[in-house]
Amino acid sequence: MSHHALNPRHLFLTRRQMLSRCGMGMAGVALNGVPGLVAAAEGDGPAMGLNPLAPRRPQFPGKAKAVIHLFMNGGPSHLDTFDPKPELTKLHGQELPKMLKTERPTGAAFKSPFKFSRKGQCGLEVSELFPQVGDMADELCVIRSMHADVPNHEPSLLLMNCGDGRLVRPAMGSWVTYGLGSENQNLPGFVAMCPGGYPIQETQNWQSAFLPGTFQGTYVDTKHSDPKKLVEYIDRKTGAGEQRRQLDLLRQLNEDHQRERAHDSRLEARLQSFELAYRMQMEASDAFDISKEPEEIRKMYGKGTQARQMLITRRLIERGVRFVQVWHGAGQPWDNHDDLEKNHRKLARECDQPIAALLKDLKMRGLLEETLVMWGGEFGRTPTVEMPKKGSNAGKINGRDHNHYGFSVWLAGGGVKGGHVHGSTDPYGFQAEDKPVHVHDLQATILHLLGFDHEKLTYRYSGRDFRLTDVHGKVVRELLA
Repeated sequence: MSHHALNPRHLFLTRRQMLSRCGMGMAGVALNGVPGLVAAAEGDGPAMGLNPLAPRRPQFPGKAKAVIHLFMNGGPSHLDTFDPKPELTKLHGQELPKMLKTERPTGAAFKSPFKFSRKGQCGLEVSELFPQVGDMADELCVIRSMHADVPNHEPSLLLMNCGDGRLVRPAMGSWVTYGLGSENQNLPGFVAMCPGGYPIQETQNWQSAFLPGTFQGTYVDTKHSDPKKLVEYIDRKTGAGEQRRQLDLLRQLNEDHQRERAHDSRLEARLQSFELAYRMQMEASDAFDISKEPEEIRKMYGKGTQARQMLITRRLIERGVRFVQVWHGAGQPWDNHDDLEKNHRKLARECDQPIAALLKDLKMRGLLEETLVMWGGEFGRTPTVEMPKKGSNAGKINGRDHNHYGFSVWLAGGGVKGGHVHGSTDPYGFQAEDKPVHVHDLQATILHLLGFDHEKLTYRYSGRDFRLTDVHGKVVRELLA
């Protein structure tokens, strides 16, 4: 009896290789988790071959096709932006009738230093901090009854972005691109922009976790204005033909390497990243170059980092990028435990005009009705003043502590009711009281607007079907147009 020649390498397997070669192997299980591949195999839906970012149909017709998440990291004060509280003004300097446990010591009632006025035909009350966003009031759907789980940045950031404040889970942008793919194969399907570095929790905010790595967000540091610095190595050093031959050779070597490792998903993600980087050279330099915009458009957005990244956002959306997350800045700029009036005024001045311009621009181009825009932070701030605490603040007694009991988020476009206010906090703004909306409810509603039942958009991992909303969440139908 003849036998094939012994290959000594087959005698030594890692635990991963041994498990993946048992039975039918784990590659088939991983394949089963990609909806487009399953649909194609069953003759239902577009054939996507081995491209996980190929466009796919949602479970049912959705109003939104793309998402823009404007993340005011650090926790903007709802009491000073979109949730006016006259009762808080009356009780300024006095003890509130209702007190809740806070992360840091807080004292008496602390009124808003900002004036509110009614904006738009809907009469939405908006702070003087956002006069130009307020001019777009008839497009805004303000949720004044948001609530989260804890008053700490790290878990609250992960809850808002990934649906879980403790464990490693895929980001919302990863879930959306997993479900819908991307309309543009020459740009990433999920882009995260943050000027000057990373927010708290860094890349975990746009991680793909156990989803295939190709669904992870691509980070761009928008402190740079030169497209060559925004996207490194965007210029070819060799001709397109030579580079293509180099990449084909690299792919062949990597595929040979991958075959011996039973289609390791991490290797496949790396291969996909090489191909995407090659294709980005054809389009990314144009997409990130705002100098190609007409002068009147650049003037509408204004100057500065926030204007630049909002305009880049519109350029990415109109080119088919599925999910764009825009962070205000590195760290937690809206976390104003001291000097709240001074700092909130500065931060709002930086982004008010650019955000309003983004909404106007999207509407002008017919993109707002199919693009869901979301603005907010990981939580709000207390109606009581933060007391001095060494190592925690500067002791100025003019700021607010974190507040996860109640805060505000607004949505625009993408199938939500414009000029609408949903729910409310108590008379002092401490806790969501009427029609409370948990973060999981918000995520379920966003997926619904994109055409997905949040309970059915799942990925099987480690013996369990995971989803963005874990085992929670309900669609808030009062938000839907």
